[in-house]
Amino acid sequence: MEETPSNLAGDRCDSDEETCRVTGRTCCHNMGKALITEERMRRKLQFFFMNPIEKWHAKKRFPFKFFVQLIKIMLVTLQLCLYAYSSYNHVNYTWDNRITFSHLFLRGWDATREVNSYPPAVGPLAIYKEAEFFSTLDYAYNGYIHMDEAIGPYSYANEDNSATDMTLCLYQYKQGVIYGFNESYVFDSQIVERCLNISRTQIGYKLDSESYLSKNEFNISFSALVAAKLMFSLKTVNFKAASRITAPSCYKFDITISFDNADHDGQVLLNLDAEAIRLQCKGDTTYITDDEISSILCSLLNYTVIVTCIASLVLCSRTVWRAQQLKRITMIFFKHQFDKQLNTADRNKFLNWWYIMIIVNDVLIIIGSAIKEEIERQEFTSDQWNVCSMFLGVGNMLVWFGILRYLGFFQTYNIVIVTLQKAAPQVARFLLCAVLIYAGFTFCGWLILGPYHLKFRTLSTTSECLFALINGDDMFATFSIMSNKSNLLWWFSRVYLYSFISLYIYVILNLFISVITDTYETIKLYYTEGFPKTTLEEFVGVTNCEEVSSGIFRSGSSESLGGLIKDLCCCYAPLQRTYKTLRRTSSMHANAQPSSESI
Repeated sequence: MEETPSNLAGDRCDSDEETCRVTGRTCCHNMGKALITEERMRRKLQFFFMNPIEKWHAKKRFPFKFFVQLIKIMLVTLQLCLYAYSSYNHVNYTWDNRITFSHLFLRGWDATREVNSYPPAVGPLAIYKEAEFFSTLDYAYNGYIHMDEAIGPYSYANEDNSATDMTLCLYQYKQGVIYGFNESYVFDSQIVERCLNISRTQIGYKLDSESYLSKNEFNISFSALVAAKLMFSLKTVNFKAASRITAPSCYKFDITISFDNADHDGQVLLNLDAEAIRLQCKGDTTYITDDEISSILCSLLNYTVIVTCIASLVLCSRTVWRAQQLKRITMIFFKHQFDKQLNTADRNKFLNWWYIMIIVNDVLIIIGSAIKEEIERQEFTSDQWNVCSMFLGVGNMLVWFGILRYLGFFQTYNIVIVTLQKAAPQVARFLLCAVLIYAGFTFCGWLILGPYHLKFRTLSTTSECLFALINGDDMFATFSIMSNKSNLLWWFSRVYLYSFISLYIYVILNLFISVITDTYETIKLYYTEGFPKTTLEEFVGVTNCEEVSSGIFRSGSSESLGGLIKDLCCCYAPLQRTYKTLRRTSSMHANAQPSSESI
């Protein structure tokens, strides 16, 4: 690097620790050096924008971030595969138990309701008479008391295996009396909750709920009834979960039978829900396994994934922070050297969104791995499987997306990434217009066709139906399911559906494809004739293979980013006063440094 004249501002700092008499403060670096010359800045920027392979050739430094990402993707994928198997068994186990409870405790339940079909083969499970309400309570109580007849190994929630009390809660309007014959009513919209324990010790083995509720002054006014819930709990052990890695799992199922009368339309909808709560198995039990080492290896995998993700998080966060420091230095340099401000596009080049994505997936996987380890240690008393699946699943997805960054170093693969990046602003503007039209069709269809068409019953299903039509899915069924209750709306549905399908499939969808195609052709032309360069790219220039391997980037600490930061932080004041002199000094070496007018 060039040396500044000794009479630049009086005395010079000959070492990093000497006091600079020019400013009366300690300089971080030798003021005798040209603090930020064009060549020094250019080399730093060239090295910053290199890919890991070029950086390896430039400084012969081991690519730690790249190596950590390779290790992480293998470990995280292995962890996800093992967890997916356990999660699948858990979810199916809890769902199958819910089906079993529906057969045992829900009056009128049959196997046709267990299969999700479209259109639905049967209507909703509901009761229509007052006697059916009490019969449903009696049926649930009878199934609960005679649990010993069930095939499933269910036990009561009490430690002595005695039946706990069932709890019936009613939610009723404070006043709700209807006189339909003269169109009058008495109504108070305040909802009152009342609960009653149904105890086996008081009732015995057979329940007459109508007389029992009347005896306890627990009267039900069905005209004021909003909802009712019958709640009780059972315990069981899952042997299928046992393997070489995990022991059998213990569960408590909190079962709730719901009676929904919120619509007051003459039918009370029935539904059974069973929340699985995982418990710590205890008691005089024996778990026989011939491979206890596997359990240790499973925990070791979780901890290894956490440590690897922490290392990746630290390395990527450090890189992002150093990039922002370099951006600040570059902005100051361009302001003083060329009297120019970096535009938004150039400033955004210092923020690598790939690293941001890696940081996000590291955080998600660390949290998910911690929850997974707690689940396997059975230290959770509530169901955390779905939460853990969300963290691990999204984190693993982003890890695999990160591979695109390394494929982008090759032109054949990078053209896809560059096309998406270039087309993103145009696609966003195009989608904004398309979404506005889509929203208009959605609200219109929901309002007009909702009462007459199964696919338009809710705003969500309406949007899903229209999106399926855009992709050509289930068109004939959408036309044919329309009810004939209103001839006017039947004809409107035809005009509505034909208009939407024609507009989106033949016009908007083709325009969307053309936006991507035009961008792709432009990128292909850029690869042939060269990409347009910004101010920053013109200054950085092109680095060939010979320069990368020549060793010019293997500089000391004074040429590092830390050196540039120290020069700016510690010597920013003298830099402002003497920058013009530094520029005159640098111009004496024009044969080694490009002119600032090339910008």
